[in-house]
Order: sequence, then structure tokens, then C-alpha cells
Amino acid sequence: MICKIQSAGIAGIAALPVDVEVDGSRGQPEFIVVGLPDKSINESRERVRSAIENSGYDFPLQRITVNLAPADLRKEGPSYDLPIAAGLLTVNHQIDPNAVGRFALVGELALDGCLRRVAGVLPIVLELKKRKVRGVIVPADNAPEAAVVQGIDVYPVSHLREVVGFINGNQPIEPFRVDVQEYFEQHGSTEFDYADVKGQEAAKRALMLAAAGGHNVLMIGNPGVGKSMLAKRLPSVLPRMTLDEALETTKVYSVAGEVTRENPLVTRRPFRSPHHTIRDAGMIGGGTNPRPGEISMAHNGVLFLDEFPEFNRKTLEVMRQPIEDGTVTISRAVGSLTFPARLMMVAAMNPCPCGYLGHPSKPCSCTPRMVASYRSRISGPMLDRIDLHLEVPAVDLKELSGARRGMDSATMRAQVQAARDVQTRRFKGAREGLHCNAGMNDQEVERFAALEPAVKALLNQAMEALQLSARAYTRIRKIARTIADMGGAAEIGPEHITEAIGYRSLDRGGN
Repeated sequence: MICKIQSAGIAGIAALPVDVEVDGSRGQPEFIVVGLPDKSINESRERVRSAIENSGYDFPLQRITVNLAPADLRKEGPSYDLPIAAGLLTVNHQIDPNAVGRFALVGELALDGCLRRVAGVLPIVLELKKRKVRGVIVPADNAPEAAVVQGIDVYPVSHLREVVGFINGNQPIEPFRVDVQEYFEQHGSTEFDYADVKGQEAAKRALMLAAAGGHNVLMIGNPGVGKSMLAKRLPSVLPRMTLDEALETTKVYSVAGEVTRENPLVTRRPFRSPHHTIRDAGMIGGGTNPRPGEISMAHNGVLFLDEFPEFNRKTLEVMRQPIEDGTVTISRAVGSLTFPARLMMVAAMNPCPCGYLGHPSKPCSCTPRMVASYRSRISGPMLDRIDLHLEVPAVDLKELSGARRGMDSATMRAQVQAARDVQTRRFKGAREGLHCNAGMNDQEVERFAALEPAVKALLNQAMEALQLSARAYTRIRKIARTIADMGGAAEIGPEHITEAIGYRSLDRGGN
């Protein structure tokens, strides 16, 4: 007989429905898996055989053919163990053939029949819900993650015997339920607060502007002035994640295998800080079976690149298009996969190789040529994608040792949220995917960041006097639009343009 079990597979961070078809026929006992399986699926034959026998069931002594349909989609991973086992048990009527089609199944089997968690369950359950599947059986460790999806029943199981008993109606299992709002309340806050940062009020304002407009930032300062400390607290002032954003981000982490039973939903803005020795595949994703890289793991959050000039030049260059487009596409012989990469990039660097150029007390040992060579490691096109160039000065000792605390993250977040709300209303009905000022293209800048003649004349005068590069022109207008939003101004004024010009220091002199 032939039976069909519903399941799904992963392609990028999306899931595609897969039917596990099992046929038992007369002939020499044999167990074949077809449908473009990878090595881990071919190895499942031994796992499934042992799991069935060690669970007390009879393995069918027939010619068994398992087809993973559609046959032109490459299948990978151990998540097909459970549907294959259920199909085998259905073929010899140890599972009711009339009942098995009511559920989709996902899970890896241990040799003793226990179920192990698998990666990618969240996108799989989301896809099954779209396909009008009413119930899905998953390993117990995956149940909290799967139950985040509303509108489909999730049945947690720990052993193959539970699956057989449940499908046959002998062992009732209640659908697993979670309170999504509770996850946001428990895990939505961050452990860092800007109140811990003494001094650097100008830097904090600049980062608040960056958060409000979604702008990329480059911080330049001597060692120990607090660049990393400032960057690590940036997620604490970003707007809280919506459910849609949380699901998008969790899908990336689910595919990467970084979702846990204790934290099944990513409700904090991600903060990723890869070391400067990272290479292309680690940054943008890749591998034989492509997995998301750091820029995708930072989706809807912050990617912090400390010691910016020390990163491999090629690694930085391959980031340019994903940062601009908000997605990264990885092409392999078997096909192309797209991962999301909508993020804020925050970079930090010293002003020179020794780090002490411009320090109030420590002399710099670098020549002008060394400084120019050091800064030239960052290409113009990459610099073009960074809106704010922020010079972070050393903090005075009296201010550092004083008891006065600066503005806290809650206060800053309230201002950021208010500015984002303004942008949400402004961009309603505009281009899909436009959520903040940093995402505006040239036509949208002309429309939403229009300048009055006197303000435009001021900007033109500054462009000539400071020898600002042409690429700075649009960036300044975007930043000025965000500054105006922070101040509650409907129009961009001269004070907004003036402040925005101050954040483009690396463009001066035609650099």
C-alpha cells in the first residue's frame, strides 16, 4: 500500500511543503529513499529502523520506497525522520491509515525512539498554517517555538510510541499553548542602559538620532572613550519589536538552530558583534547548504563592527549591497536563497593606527601618510552607506568620577518612538518596505525632505565651503529630516541642516 505524510522543508528562511510518500510492495526487502535527499536523510534509514524496533514495533519486511515530493527540491536535515517512521508504520497498519493524514509531522528520531529538536520549526509551522493544515506533531523541545504560530494546533511528543498512540486515538495529547505577550514582557527589555554612560551626551544624542531614523553610524575616537559601551546600549533605545518583526527575526534564528525552549521567540532587538577576523561566508551567509550570516542574524537589530578598518576589505565590500537592499541573496549550483538583512550598522574605529591622534594628553606617533593609509582601508562606497560620522571625545576625569548620571534609555526610547511614529504616518501608502528616513531613495528625499530656498542655499554654501563630497548631499538631507522629526518640526530648518552637516566629517575635503 501507499501512504502520504505531510511535512515541510527549509529553503533559506522560508519553508516549502513536502509530502513523504511511503510505498510497501512485494519483493526482496529493501529500503530506498528518493526525491533528492542529502546524506543526513539517507542515513535516516538506519535511525528510523532502530527507532521503530527499539520502540517495540515491527519494521516492515517489504520493498520500501520513500519519496520526498516534490522530487526537484533538494531535501536536507533530520526533520524527515518522524514522517518516514510514521509512513513505515502505516504501511504495515501499525498506525491507522485513515487517521495519519490529519496531521503534519516533523522531528528527528534517536535510536531508542525519542524525539530530538530540529532547526527551522517556526517557518515550517507558518507554512503549514498557510496550507490549511489543522495540526502538527513536533518534538516536545520545539513545541514552544511552534506554538507561537496562532491558528494551528501543535502537539508535543517525546517518543515515537506517543506519536503512534496519539494518531491511533489511544493516547490523547492536548495542543501546546503559549502566551506570546508574556514573552514580550519577560524578554523584551535589555540589560544595558545609557544611564550607565557618564558624559558623552553629544554622542548619545547622535545615536538617538541614528535609532530614530534607522541610520548607519561610524564612531571615531581614541581607545577607551566608550565607543563599544555606547554601541552595546543602542538596542535599548530602539522601538520595541512588533510581533511581525519578532516572527521575522525568530525565523532566521530558528533556521540557524539558535532558538531554545526557554526563549522560543526573539523579542529583543538583536545585537551582533562579529570579530574582525570574520570572512565572507560568516558575514553574509553561505556554505554548501547556505545558512544565514551575521548580517541576517542582526535583522531588525544592530550589527556592531568594532575595529572597523581591521576587517577584511573584501568582507566589507560584499556587505555593501545587502546593507542597501535589506536582503542578501546567496547563489549556489542547486539554486539561490534569499535571507533578510534589514539592520542598523554601527562601526567603531580609532582615528589612527596608534589610536591617539587628537588625544588631549597622549601624543600620536603616526605620520600623516600612516593616518591616510589607515583610513583608506574603508572604501568610498562603504563610507557612502554610513549616514553619521560621529567623533567621540575623551571624557573629562571629573565628569567620569562624578555622581551625576546622564539620560537613561527609557527617556531616549520615548523620543525615538515618537520620531518613528511620525515617519510611519509620513510613509503610509508610499513604497513598500519604506519604514524610516534612512531608507528613502533620491526621489523620496525630494518628496519627503524638501528644502525651502533659504535652507537649500545654506546647504549649498556649506557644500562649497567645506568641500563636502557629492554623496554627502542626500545623506545630510536624510539626517536633517530625522533631526526635524525628533524636534517635532514639520519642515526642515537651517538649524537642522547645520547639525546634520556636523555628522559628515569624513566627507570633508573631498575624501
